[in-house]
This record gives sequence, C-alpha cells and structure tokens, in this order.
Amino acid sequence: MSSRGEGSDQPSQRRLMRTQTAGNLGETAFDSEIVPSSLVEIAPILRVANEVEKHNPRVAYLCRFYAFEKAHKLDPTSSGRGVRQFKTALLQRLERENDPTLMGRVKKSDAREMQSFYQLYYKKYIQALQNAADKADRAQLTKAYQTANVLFEVLKAVNLTQSVEVDREILETHDKVAEKTEIYVPYNILPLDPDSANQAIMRYPEIQSAVLALRNTRGLPWPKDYKKKKDEDILDWLQAMFGFQKDNVANQREHLILLLANVHIRQFPKPDQQPKLDDCALKEVMKKLFKNYKKWCKYLDRKSSLWLPTIQQEVQQRKLLYMGLYLLIWGEAANLRFMPECLCYIYHHMAFELYGMLAGNVSPMTGENVKPAYGGEEEAFLRKVVTPIYEVIAEEAKRSKKGKSKHSQWRNYDDLNEYFWSVDCFRLGWPMRADADFFCPPAEQLHYDRNGENKPTIRDRWVGKVNFVEIRSFWHIFRSFDRMWIFFILCLQAMIIVAWNGSGEPTAIFDPDVFKKVLSIFITASVLKLGLAVLDVILSWKARRSMSLHVKLRYILKVLSAAAWVVVLPVTYAYTWENSSGFAQTIKNWFGGNAKSPSLFILALVIYLSPNMLAAVLFLFPVIRRLLERSNYKIVMLMMWWSQPRLYVGRAMHESAFSLFKYTMFWVLLVITKLAFSYYVEIKPLVGPTKDIMQIKITNYQWHEFFPRARNNIGVVIALWAPIICVYFMDAQIWYAIFSTLFGGIYGAFRRLGEIRTLGMLRSRFQSLPGAFNVCLIPLEKSEQKRKGLKATLSRKFDEIRSNKGKEAARFAQLWNEIITSFREEDLISNKEMDLLLVPYWADRALDLIQWPPFLLASKIPIALDMAKDSNGKDRELKKRIEADYYMSCAVRECYASFKSIINIMVQGNREKEVIEYLFSEVEKHIEAGDLVTEYRISALPSLYEHFVKLMKCLLENKQEDRDQVVIFFQDMLEAVTRDIMMEDHISSLFDSIHGGSGHEGMTPLDQQYQLFASSGAIKFPIELVTEAWKEKIKRLYLLLTVKESAMDVPSNLEARRRISFFSNSLFMDMPSAPKVRNMLSFSALTPYYTEEVLFSLRELELLNEDGVSILFYLQKIFPDEWTNFLERVNCKSEEELKRSEELEEELRLWASYRGQTLTRTVRGMMYYRKALELQAFLDMAKDEVLMEGYKAIELNAEDHSRGERSLWAQCQAVADMKFTYVVSCQQYGIQKRSADQRAQDILRLMTTYPSLRVAYIDEVEEASKDRLKKIQKVYYSVLVKAALPKSSGPSEPGQNLDQVIYKIKLPGSAILGEGKPENQNHAIIFTRGEGLQTIDMNQDNYMEEALKMRNLLQEFLKKHGGVRHPTVLGLREHIFTGSVSSLAWFMSNQETSFVTIGQRLLANPLKVRFHYGHPDVFDRLFHLTRGGVSKASKVINLSEDIFAGFNSTLREGNVTHHEYIQVGKGRDVGLNQISMFEAKIANGNGEQTVSRDIYRLGHRFDFFRMLSCYFTTVGFYFSTLITVLTVYVFLYGRLYLVLSGLEEGLSNERAFRNNKPLQVALASQSFVQIGFLMALPMLMEIGLERGFRTALSEFVLMQLQLAPVFFTFSLGTKTHYYGRTLLHGGAKYRATGRGFVVFHAKFAENYRLYSRSHFVKGIELMILLIVYEIFGQPYRSAVGYVLITVSMWFMVGTWLFAPFLFNPSGFEWQKIVDDWTDWNKWISNRGGIGVPSEKSWESWWEEEQEHLHHSGMRGIIAEILLALRFFIYQYGLVYHLTITKHTKSFLVYGVSWLVIFLILFVMKTVSVGRRRFSANFQLVFRLIKGLIFLTFVSILVTLIALPRLTVQDIFVCILAFMPTGWGLLLIAQALKPIVHRAGFWGSIRTLARGYEIVMGLLLFTPVAFLAWFPFVSEFQTRMLFNQAFSRGLQISRILGGQRKDRSSHHKD
Repeated sequence: MSSRGEGSDQPSQRRLMRTQTAGNLGETAFDSEIVPSSLVEIAPILRVANEVEKHNPRVAYLCRFYAFEKAHKLDPTSSGRGVRQFKTALLQRLERENDPTLMGRVKKSDAREMQSFYQLYYKKYIQALQNAADKADRAQLTKAYQTANVLFEVLKAVNLTQSVEVDREILETHDKVAEKTEIYVPYNILPLDPDSANQAIMRYPEIQSAVLALRNTRGLPWPKDYKKKKDEDILDWLQAMFGFQKDNVANQREHLILLLANVHIRQFPKPDQQPKLDDCALKEVMKKLFKNYKKWCKYLDRKSSLWLPTIQQEVQQRKLLYMGLYLLIWGEAANLRFMPECLCYIYHHMAFELYGMLAGNVSPMTGENVKPAYGGEEEAFLRKVVTPIYEVIAEEAKRSKKGKSKHSQWRNYDDLNEYFWSVDCFRLGWPMRADADFFCPPAEQLHYDRNGENKPTIRDRWVGKVNFVEIRSFWHIFRSFDRMWIFFILCLQAMIIVAWNGSGEPTAIFDPDVFKKVLSIFITASVLKLGLAVLDVILSWKARRSMSLHVKLRYILKVLSAAAWVVVLPVTYAYTWENSSGFAQTIKNWFGGNAKSPSLFILALVIYLSPNMLAAVLFLFPVIRRLLERSNYKIVMLMMWWSQPRLYVGRAMHESAFSLFKYTMFWVLLVITKLAFSYYVEIKPLVGPTKDIMQIKITNYQWHEFFPRARNNIGVVIALWAPIICVYFMDAQIWYAIFSTLFGGIYGAFRRLGEIRTLGMLRSRFQSLPGAFNVCLIPLEKSEQKRKGLKATLSRKFDEIRSNKGKEAARFAQLWNEIITSFREEDLISNKEMDLLLVPYWADRALDLIQWPPFLLASKIPIALDMAKDSNGKDRELKKRIEADYYMSCAVRECYASFKSIINIMVQGNREKEVIEYLFSEVEKHIEAGDLVTEYRISALPSLYEHFVKLMKCLLENKQEDRDQVVIFFQDMLEAVTRDIMMEDHISSLFDSIHGGSGHEGMTPLDQQYQLFASSGAIKFPIELVTEAWKEKIKRLYLLLTVKESAMDVPSNLEARRRISFFSNSLFMDMPSAPKVRNMLSFSALTPYYTEEVLFSLRELELLNEDGVSILFYLQKIFPDEWTNFLERVNCKSEEELKRSEELEEELRLWASYRGQTLTRTVRGMMYYRKALELQAFLDMAKDEVLMEGYKAIELNAEDHSRGERSLWAQCQAVADMKFTYVVSCQQYGIQKRSADQRAQDILRLMTTYPSLRVAYIDEVEEASKDRLKKIQKVYYSVLVKAALPKSSGPSEPGQNLDQVIYKIKLPGSAILGEGKPENQNHAIIFTRGEGLQTIDMNQDNYMEEALKMRNLLQEFLKKHGGVRHPTVLGLREHIFTGSVSSLAWFMSNQETSFVTIGQRLLANPLKVRFHYGHPDVFDRLFHLTRGGVSKASKVINLSEDIFAGFNSTLREGNVTHHEYIQVGKGRDVGLNQISMFEAKIANGNGEQTVSRDIYRLGHRFDFFRMLSCYFTTVGFYFSTLITVLTVYVFLYGRLYLVLSGLEEGLSNERAFRNNKPLQVALASQSFVQIGFLMALPMLMEIGLERGFRTALSEFVLMQLQLAPVFFTFSLGTKTHYYGRTLLHGGAKYRATGRGFVVFHAKFAENYRLYSRSHFVKGIELMILLIVYEIFGQPYRSAVGYVLITVSMWFMVGTWLFAPFLFNPSGFEWQKIVDDWTDWNKWISNRGGIGVPSEKSWESWWEEEQEHLHHSGMRGIIAEILLALRFFIYQYGLVYHLTITKHTKSFLVYGVSWLVIFLILFVMKTVSVGRRRFSANFQLVFRLIKGLIFLTFVSILVTLIALPRLTVQDIFVCILAFMPTGWGLLLIAQALKPIVHRAGFWGSIRTLARGYEIVMGLLLFTPVAFLAWFPFVSEFQTRMLFNQAFSRGLQISRILGGQRKDRSSHHKD
C-alpha cells in the first residue's frame, strides 16, 4: 500500500526538470516548492517572494534575485540534480521581471524600497498581532516573524551591493525579530515558548506540572563550554551530554510531556490541585516503558542500569532522566526500532553512563569525571551509535538482492535483533568494537588478497543466522506443528488396526490382542520423533555458528535419545507376543530368548511417556507452567531446556483456567467428531474391499509391468487409499468451518448482534435510545452504578427519558443531531430527510415532554385529526385509540403545547390576551375533566388546522407584506374555535365576561369581534429577533402538521439505514462506560501512504474508458440517490452548473473521491475522531445553561469566542489536541512536492482543511559531500509538517497555503531497507502520541457515529479480558464498502465481512489466537514501541507485515481481543484480476509465514489445543487448500495407473471395487471445499445473525445464481498455486492491485499472462487425465457416485480454464474478441530482449515467469524435476494402448516411442536452423527440403493407416501421449536452464515453448469466440456480473454500450 517501488522517484524527478526549463517556473503558487533538493535553503526566500508579490512586486523581484545569488553560492558548478535547469529558469524569470518592477518602484533606490517595505511589514503584521493569545494568531505571528527575518536578510544583501548603511532603527527592530524568531518556532501540539503560556492547552495544570518537572535541572553537571538558554530542561542536558539531534529532542519533549500529563489526569480526575507531577503517574509510564528492558536484563542475568538515588527529592528527576534517555534513543534509532533488544543493549550502556555522571564517578584511566563514550558534539549519537548498526542492516539487506537470495544467506531484522538475546552480545563492548563479529560481513565480500589467506579466518567470523533458519521446505509444516501431525498419524494407525482386526467395531479395542496391536502406535511415534529430531538438526544447520554450546548439545542428545527409543520400544514390544511371527520373531532371534515378558514394554512405555504426562499436568495448571517458564533457577531451567530451547520470547503465553477450559472443550468436541466421521465413513468401509483386492491374483497386464511379482496388489491398494488419506488430513478444516460457524453464531447472539437490523426494529426501540445514549456515550455521574453480571448481559434495559428539560435530553439531542448532520454532509440523506430525522437542538423549555424526531411522528397529526373527526363524541374511546400509539399521543401533546406557546408569543394586545387565555383555560378544564369530545364539536377541528397551517407558512417566510394576511388568519382561527368548535352558546358568555356584561353592547358581538387582533400592536408580526431556536420550532411544527405520508422508509439510502441500525444496535451491546474526555486514554491514528489517489482530478473523473464510461458517470449510476442529494446540497440542478465555479468543481471532486478508495476519504473518516472528541468535551465541560444552549451555538459563535481565550470552544479544542493525533505518512511527499505532482497539492489541501492533520515524509536531500571523491551525497530526513495557516485565517490572501516543517530528524540512510509499508510506518511512528495507536490503511473509512464510541473502546485497555493480562491489541470489526460495485466485489465483501466478524470473534474468544490482520486494530502504543513496533519489515519473509505484529504481540505475552460494538469502513478489490492478485499476495505471505520463526515458535510454545487453533486459522487453511487440490491429482493419477496398467479391468468384477462408498465420500468432501463451502457457512451465519436468516438464505441462493461456486473454485487454484510455489521456490512479492472501481474489460493476453501457470496449465492437465479415463476406463460407470465425482472434477477444469473470461466485463462481445485476438497475436510473436516489458512480448514474459527457479536452489530444482516426471507416465501407458501395439508388451515399444519424439524434435530443429542459415541464399533448395519432409510425413502416416490399421482414435491417443511428454521435457529444461544454455539448446526450448503456448491459447480462445457469436451470451454475462447494481437501477447496458452520444453532445456545448 505504501512505499513499494524504491527506485520509482527517478522518472518523476526528470520530468520535473523538463517542466522547469520551459521557463514557466513561478507561474504557479506552488513554485517556491519546486526547488532541487540541494538548494533547499532558498525555498523560504522564494516563499516570501510569492507572499509579497501582490503588495510590492519590486521587493518580490529583489527576493528572487537574492535567492538566485544564494543558489549560485550553494552550488557554483550546478552539479546537483536539476540545479542547472532551475537556475536557468529563475534567471529567465528575473530578466523578464526586472524592467516592469523597476517601473513600479516607489522609492529612489532598491535599498530604500526594501527598508520602507520592511518597516511597513513590521508594523502591519507584527505589531498588530503582538499579544497573540489564540492558536490562529500564534500561527500568523510565527509566519510573520519568519518572513520578516527573510526580508531582513534580503535587505542586508541589497544594501551591501549598493553599499548603503542599514538604518539604526531597522537594526533594532531586527534584533527584536531575531530574538522572537528563535522563540516562535512552528510547534506540533504544545507551544512551549514563554509567550504561549496563556494558550488553552498550556493552561492545563497537568501539562504545566509535567513541564515544570522536566525543567528541574538542579544538580546536573553541564559541560564546561555550554551556553545555557532560558527554560532549560532535562532533555537539553541529555542532548548536550549524549549528542542527540535538536529536533529529536523537541519531538520527544512534547511526547513525554503529553504522555505524563495524560496519565496524570487519569490518576486525578479532579483538576483543581496544585501543578505538581504525581509519582504514581511517573511510576506507571516508567513501568510500561521499561518492562521489556527489565525483562531483558533478568533474562541475560544482568543488573538493570536503572539505579534510583536515595534522596527522595532527586528520585523524580532521575526517573525523568531515564525515561527521556530511552525516548531520545528510540526517537533517533531509525531502522533499529525494529530491533527492540538492540535498543535495550544501547540503553543499558547509556543509562549506566548517565548514572555514572550523576553519581560523579571518576574514570580510573584519566582521573576526570566520567563522560559518555559517544557524546558531546551535534549528531554524535546518530553518527557513532546508530549509523554503524544501520550499516550492518543495510549491508544484509543488499545481500538479500531485494529478497531474491535464499533466506539463509542473509540476516534479517530478526536475526540481528536475536543476536542481543544471548549474553555473547556483551562482547560487542561499549564503545562498540568495530571488529566485533556482529559487524563482520560474510567472507564472500572480503577479497583483500587473491591468495585467499584471510578467507578462512573471516569466514568463521560472520555471525550468520541466529536461533532459526528460514529454509523453503514443506517440512516446516510438519516441524512447526509436529504434535498435531503425530497425533493424527497415530490416530489413523490405531483406527486402521481396530478396523482391520476383529469385528471392526471400536469396542474391539478392548480385545487383548487388538489392544496389543494398537500399542504399536508408540513405536510409530518414536520413529516420527527421530525423524523430527533429525529434521531439526538439518533445518538449523546454518545457524550453528551463533548457537550456544547447550543448544547444540540439546540437538545432539535429542537425536540420540530418539534413536535409542526407536531401538528399545520395538525390542521390548517383540517380547510381549508369545507365538510371534514375522518381524517380532526376527527381533527375538537377534536378542535371544523366546520368553514372553510384557512388563518390560509397559515399563519402557511409562518412561517414554513420562515427559508427556508431566506436560499434561502442566497443561491443566497454567499458573505453574507460567512460573516455570519465567523462572531462573538452574534446576527448572534444565528441565525446561529439555522440553524446548530457552528463548527470550514465547515464554509464559498461557491463558487463565477458564479460557483454557473453553478452547479445550471446543477442540475436544471437534476432534472427536472428526475422528468418528473418518472412522465410520472413510476407514472402516474401505477395509473389507482392501482385503478382497489383496487376495486377487492378476496376471494379465496391459503394459510392460516392472514388478509383476509384487505381493497383494500393493499398487492398487495405494491408489485406493491415497486420496482417502489426503482427505483424512484435510477434513479437520471442514469440521473447523462447521464448528466455528456454530460457536461464532452463538457467541454473536450472546453479544446481542442483529437485535436492531431494520428501520422497523429501530422505531420499536427508539424510546429507549436516549437512555442508551446517556448510559453508553456520556460519562456516568458519581451516583450512578453500572450493572454487571449475567442478567445485565441478557437484558439491557435503559431508563426512558421522560421530559425535555433534563440535561439527558439535551445531550441526546446534540449527539443524535451531530450524527444526522454528518449523514447529510456525506449526502446519504436529503434535506427533507434530515429535517425529519433531527431532534430539536434548542430544547423548548416550555414543553414538558420529550421531542422525538419527526420521522417517528410524521403523519400522526393528520391521522389523529381524522380519528377525532369520526369519533362522534366518544371521548374515552378516542383517548384510548390515540394513547395506544405512543408516538401519536406525543405528537398531539406536542402540537397543542407548541400551538399554545406560539399563539401566546404572537398575541400582544391586552384584550386579545384575555380572550386567548380564557379559551385555553376552558379547553384545559375540559381536558382534565375528560369530557372534551362530548362538550365540543371536534369534527370542526380540520378547519382550524387549515388556518393554522397557513399561519405557519407565513411565519416561516416572515415577510412584512404578509401582516394583514396574518391578522385575518387569527380572526379566522378565533371564529373557527368559538363558532364551530365551542358552538354558539358559549360565545355570548365569553364576551360578556370580557366587556363586563353591559347589556346593549353585548348585542353587537360581531362588530367587536372584527376589531379583535386588528389594532397595530395586537399581534407581533413579523418577528424581529428570529433566533435559530424559533426557526427550528416553527419548522418542526410545520413538519408535524403537514407531512401526510408516513416516513416509514426514512432514511431511504441503504448505507444510511445500515449505519444507523448498526449504531443503535451497538448501544445495546456490552461496552465499557465512557470516561470524561479529559480522563480517557489518548491515542493516535497512523496511515501509511505511497502514491495512491489522494483526490480525483476533474480530468480523471471525465476520462472515458474504452466502453465510453467515465468514473463520474459510473458513480452517478451506482449512487443515484447520493448524487441527487449532493446536487441539492450544493444547490445545483445539473452537472453542467457545477462546472461553472471553482468551488463547486472542488465539491464535485470531493464527492467522487469520497466514493472511491482515496486518501481524502480516509482522512475525512479519521478526522471524525477529533470532531467527536470536541463534541464530547463540550458535553463534559459545559455548565447546565450552556449545555441547554447547545453545541451548535458554541460552534456558530466560535469566531467571536476565540478572542476570549478561556472560552469553552478553545478548551474543547485543546482537550481534543491532547487526546488525539492523526499522522499520515506520505513517504514520497517531498519528492512529489519538488516535481510539482498534483498529489502534493492535494495532500496540502487536506492539511489546510484539517489543521490538526500531520503529514510525515522521508525527505531525500542532496548535500555537498565531505568526501573528496563524491561531490554530492544523498541525506535522508524524517520530516513532520503541518499547514502553515489554517483555513479560517482570512480570505484576503489566497494562494499562499503552504506547509511548515515542525520536526526534521536526520536518518542514518535510506529508510526503506525491507518491505515498504512497515518501513514507512516505522519512520513516522515517532511523531505519533498517546497510549493507543490505531493503524489505518489507505483504503479505510470511518463514520461520525462510530467515532463517538472510541473513548469507550480505549477503556478496554484497562480491563483484563477473562484472562491473565491486559489487552495489547484491540481488534475491531470492519464494514466492506465496495460490495455494491459488481457481483465479484459482492462475493469478496461477503467473504471478507464474515472473516472480520464471525471469524475473528471466534479467534479472539474462545480460541485465543486472534492476531493482527492489517485492519483498524488499536495497539497499546507503549507496549509495542518497546517491542519492535506495529509490524515487521524484513524483506519477503514479512510480506504480510501485519500478521507478524500479532505474532510478535502474542509471543511477547500480549493479548489480542476483538470488539464488535464499533466498526470502521474498508474497501476491497473489485475485479477478478485485482482479487486474484490480492489472493496471490496473501497466499505468498502465508507461504512465507510457514517458513518463518514466528509460526514455528507459536506452534511449539502454545499448548496442544491452542496450537491447533493457530494452525487451522493461519497457514493450515492454505495447506488444507493445497491438499484439496492434491486430492484430485492423487485420485486421477491413481486411476490413470489402474486404467493404463490394466489392473482396473482385472478388478472390475469386484463389487466393492466398483461401488466404492468411502472414496465417494472422500471426494465429496473435497468438492465441498472446492466450491467454497468453507467460506459460505460462516458467511450465511453472519448474514443471518445481523440481517435475519431469510435474507441470508435469499442471498445464498442469489450467490449461487451468480456463479459464486465458480469464483471460489477459481480462487482455490490461485491460493494453491502461489502458496505451493512460495514454499518450493520463493518468488513472493508485493503485488500492487490498484484500487480502481470502474470495471473494465481485461484483454485476453493479460488474462493469459496472469493465469496461465496458476490455472490454465493445471486445468488442461486435469482435462487430459479425465479424457484418458473416459476413453480407457471400464464401462461400469453407471454408478451415480462416479458421475458425481467426475462432474465435480469437470467443473473444476471448466472453471480453471474459463472463469477469467466469464467474469471479464464484455468478455463475449464480438468486437472485443477480435481486438483481443489481434493483441494476443502481436504479443505472442514479439521478440523479447533487454528492456522489453512482459506486457509487450511473450519472450520477456516467459523468461520472467521462470525467474523464481533461478533463485530456488538445489532442493527446489530437484523438486521441480521430480514433479515434471509425472508427464512421462502418459506416454509410457498410452503407447501400449494403440492398435498397432496391441499384441506386444515388450519394453522396446516404449523405446521406439522415444525415437519418434526425438525424430520429430530433430526435424523441427533442422527446419529452424535451415530457416536461419539458408532461407536467404538457398531459398529454392530450402523450400524443396521442406516439401520433402512434408511428403515423407504424409506417406508414413498413410502407410501406417493402410498396413497395421491405425485408427483415428490412435492418432488422438498419440497426441495425448506425446503432448505431456514434450511439456515435461520443457519443465525439466527450464529447471536446468544454465546447463541447457551452455549446451546451446535454449533457443529450441523457447521455440517449443512458444508452440505450446499458441496451442493453449487457441484451446482457450476458440470456445470463448464461439460463444461470442451469440448475442444473448453477452447479455446473460452482464446480468450475472452486475446484478447488484441492476437492482439499484444501474443501466449497465447503457454503460457498456457507452454513452458516447450524450457525451459528445456535452462536449460540443
């Protein structure tokens, strides 16, 4: 994902030079960045020039001129790369600009101009901002000071050239500026300069206390000549003494302060104590940092160097010194960080020196105070400590030849690190001896003198491999998991013995004889043990140099004792039999005596098994075992030494007794099931037929039989049993799939997954949601206690929140609305849906009820009105009906209350107020009495409703001209209430009461009624102060009243539904309570990035592919609703409108990029963490009234607040800064910037959008070399940058958003020595902060609602999870977001989803073997920092770098857990070729894991059952896959042997042989695996759990219809091929899959290149086997079993040959087929050669394809040749089946067939030589010769047909016989390439190979082309591939037909 192509920066560098010579330098705002790396010092000057250009072009010109002069001084000869072009371009620009700028100059001279500008700048930008309090001001000031500094430099130069004195005033100003520039350096999180003490983050007492503690430098002996600065601290002293780099010190200072402050806050939740650093906090950090170091000291039996002083006051300072020293070493160690114990070694000595200096020790040599061995001057540590060790790593990496060498020939990171695991490492000394063996290169490299005198001495000096040698061999699987294999082999033997003897029932084992026979398994065990001991010696041979004596001794004794048992057990066993026969008798004769003495054997057995019995006892009591493994007592060590060699890692990895019980039960059940199945179904039924076959005598063979006298038809027995035994060793994987599905499902249900999976379920539980929010996402108040125990697990009931007034409701509203708003920003919902989903931000205090989101209350009011209309005065019934629907009653109540409050607010006049109050009090009286419906005429309500709705409309618009209208509405409403609802007779009494009841006035009520509301102050309209709260209230009420249709399907977007239901569901799961943000654990996220997409450019979006489809068009069709929502959000009608303004174009690019797998998407997702923290910090800190005001209010007023620094907003941001950092490691950013790469600008844009985002990159700078011979050397830096100014800093100065270097730490050399991605992570890890570290890949995404749960998740680090230790890695779930692209993407995402959910759930608990899978896991940062980082980086062996972090964590006593209440998005590959490359990479990685030391150690250090879990979930899965395919081969070759030798015919009358049930079962289980059943089971269960079992079934059926079995069978081939090949020959490499999503058509040649060796060749081989079997097999095939068996195999053949074409978009379109054919022809006939890529020529590809054989070594070559021999069987067998040779079985026939082959080859060779030699000069002769050869061939054919009756079948059989032979010869020739090359036959081999490839190509192409004739095939294919998208309204036919017409019309416009 990240750095892959190490050399890929060259071309981009060259391209950049061309752009500059064109003289267009500086036309962009980015030009100050495009500076050659050797001139990096002039970049700031050019930046200033760009900045001042607008204000004063002449000053800008002078700056550039000065930059040019400086460039010339820096590199006078222009020897740096690109310098000459740069200077030329700059000079051209200066010439162009001189005159125009002179014209515009104000002052008389340049010097004056500069001076006046300088003064102006100082006044305007520096004095104005002098007292900067806020963060943004601080950034502005920093920048202003830097600019002023540069301006002064230029000013001085200009004055010099014009020899003018600089004004005194200016000099004084400059002194101030210079002083401040020193202080105002760009900072990362903490501004530590004195002026920033009032910034919010620096006002935290915890941070102040940490800073104060660090500044305590009392009693430290400073060097004599040291110039003290203000605010010196401990780290400055360490820098002065040990020579660390300045930026490293600054980086680690901030790191340490934040670390201590964060831990300190957690110790003291109350923030009001005095700033003094707490000792507990120190102790905790210290314990974590030094745990590994102390363990290392104890392991090597050394005293640790951490000596604390006796005086209490000094203890804290000493602890800080030790911690600071460790962090400084770690921060500068570069690639040494992968070697934690090497760092321990360095630290051990440096800490001892530190102690010596502080204790005032005197050196015995010099008599002076002790000084560090390497110290003092700048960069001393880097130069003298890090670089020598780094050079060793680099040298070894070079010897690996980019990973092509054998692993055993070079030392990887692990070997170099493990050198420090033995006491011998202290021989290195301190200062380190340059001649120590560690630094010695291997002998091949030292050619001092030709005579080779040095060689022997040196040769022995190379340390070589340490502890383990990675050798490519399948034996590793047996060696690493020996206990499992021995167990299975012994079970097999026992089962066969029981089945063979007696009744065959398992009870037969109690028969004494049978039992005695079964005991022979221990003899087998001893033989296997001997094999294992010998294997150990062979595989460890190359590590012998570094082995200690006792390890060698152990190996020798193991072999001797195993050999002794191999003798003792059989001998004693022989004496248990009375009348023994055969072997036992022979032994007795040797040793004499014939007596029977079984007791001897029993005694021998007891002694033999005693270690196993002891192991079993220890297994049951893990505590004892843990103590033993950690113990350093000699006797214990001796005991443990025998069981396994003592190692630094892998000790004490045991779990608690309960965990042990769980996974033991799981495996006991599974093993019993598997063995029972194997016994009853496979072994027992096969015993009878085997006995029968062994008795039949066969005399009539159909070929020349070499062993006609073989006893018992042994060949047939092997052919029968082999496939069954293969399946026996593989089917545990099937059982694992079944059991894991069951257990995973049960566990998932207990974890409450899928309780809310639809909107309906969400509605029904919505009432308890606010309660859930407050319990899970809001910190508990002191009084509340959390429930625990089983009851809490089974039922999570949350208290419902009844009223609107409480803080709870306010908090719920803020959180819920933030989530909904994020949905809207992501365009998942439309504006209307957003309004329906939002809860009121500003709780209406007047309403005493909770306000639900309108989507629950929609259409309730209109329905209630209808009910009321039809109620006919039945009050109780109406009430019952309304209250039956909880939400309806809420809606009715809320509407009434809001109606009342709005009327009360609007009515101002006194008379009117009285009327209104009277009316409301009347109504309320009736409501209380419960006779509202009987008293009033409710059926008239609708008219009131209509008037009120009209009034609401006017209120929404709030226009002056509507005032009269509003008055009339009021009067209408009054009339409706009084006349229609309350009915006439009420009215008179009403008005009487108003007018005091005087008679005659009461007669004219109507006139006065008209006067009501009409006077000027009676109604307040339009409302003057429209607050947000008022707007929201009106809008909400309007929605409640008017939304008629039910909002059942809101939100309508599927993704929004999925997210909202998962989130709601997760709140009901078991998660830790949230702490306050200030008390939570701090964490960072880290993303490695190489050169993937950052942001799609418009060009990329609109580029049409060959089908006329652009990415944009494709996205609009796949996400139609999101596109509509987007247009609505940016307020545009169509795509064309978007293109009119730059801002909208930017929005469009973002919209598309958020739907691809881009860095922009990842960064947006991760920055949600920060947003969530700010919101949560607000909810934690806000006082009640502010809380009720709401978060939105504080966000809206943030700009005004920012002046008052202690504002809440600033505090929220400060807390977020303290708790979360996000670093993206853009490895190539520096290079991209210099080459004006678009990606660099996009990354910069991300930094300005998210000011707290940090980017780390590796800078390659050319510097003048100290070495005379080399002019220029490359220097590498780790750099951290941020945006110079955040976005908000005023629109007045656009164009100058630049980055700013925070830290720049020099590296000892290139950072990329091993695998790119882990190296990239490692260089940036020093810039991360906090206690947790989340590793995020480039293809991931995150969601606002999930980010809210992060603080809960981090609390898991503080719990022990049902075990012995705290977690070190927290695993999370993922959601695969690419599933909607095509059916393949859908299979892939289902497969992946089931792995990251049900799969990992089970691995973590109960099995306890979850590792790290490159997913968004959160690492315990301090644990991993001190133990080698978050991934391993050795070339090739750590190809799957992520899982090794999990292995490492587990081996070093970590604990990996899995949590399902939080998820992160992840993208996957979507096309077949991308998926296959990905699977190839994973299979390669598993091949490398198989030979790695980590798997070996896990296999040996886990107990038996955990080892089983580890095997079946890592390499075992791939090995089982391999066996699955092997079973087919074994079966078919066995059949081939039986058919061709004639044995099958001889046995065909045997019933049992014909109807072989066990074989059918075995092959059925093979096809089970083949069609992807193992994948489908967990998938079904997970979909069932989370989305309902009906959905699961329908999805399953759909997948079958979309040919999922074809896909799984195909990927089976991919896995098998790459896994097997990696184990045999290596050749594993990172494959960049590309993450595009527009599905395109892959050319035939491309498919051929990709799958030819992995699928096509194997498919054709199986096809030939099946055909031979069809032709010559016996006609007993009516058996259904046979049909089923071969159908599955034919299916496999068909899939392997044609799946790539089936899954290739437009794979059956005639035009495409024609193009593909032309392309294929061109490719196959092109000549290869140097520099011709494999895509262009078949020859280059063919050479590349066998490259792995060159590096494979002797064993690999021999294996390859032995495997190739199988192709000669066909010829041997088939030659005897021709009609010509029917009657002879002589061996001569076979000889003659070889003659024929050689003759054909000879003729071909002659013709090709002839073509080269004669075709030019002797054209005619050559033609004649060719003609003669052809005639001869025809005549021979005719003769053969005529005389001995050669049939057509014979010709076909000949082809079948000879084709494989030729292929076999080819394979052997390729394996022996050097020999063949020397013999001069390589050209002929190549020609032969090309012939084969052409035949294969034709064979594949013909059926595809034939199908392409029929148009419906293409349509069917499209339907099958894109069904997902079809169901979402995607007109693929339009897409693939290409919308060229409307496109072209757009372009014309």
